[in-house]
Amino acid sequence: MEFYIPTETGEFLAFCAAGVTALLGLVFLFAPGLAFRALGLDLREGRRGGYAEARSTMGGFHLGVGLAAMLLAQPMVYLALGAAFALAAFGRVLSMLSDGGNTVSNWVFVCLQIVLSSLPLAYVFGFI
Repeated sequence: MEFYIPTETGEFLAFCAAGVTALLGLVFLFAPGLAFRALGLDLREGRRGGYAEARSTMGGFHLGVGLAAMLLAQPMVYLALGAAFALAAFGRVLSMLSDGGNTVSNWVFVCLQIVLSSLPLAYVFGFI
């Protein structure tokens, strides 16, 4: 099995979104403290379970989905990636509206999630 890098523009953009997802997963998997500081989050003293959650849900999950999308390069996998980021963006917007989380960093991250969802979804639905 050889590693496939797409040449078609739409599929290449979806592939890049999967690569960014895998890169974010790597950071959370191997440097959760650094990732938390970059996000402006902090764990309470004596509570080490937060690192396990970050490594598992933010690290391993994102790395697995991103690598699967890159290695399989199938429209349905890109659809799953795009739908997951679209729902994550919806959850962030919901939090911004109901939890008082209307901050600059939340706006930056919701924009990132919208871009990471729109690239694979636009490819799957034939817009690019």
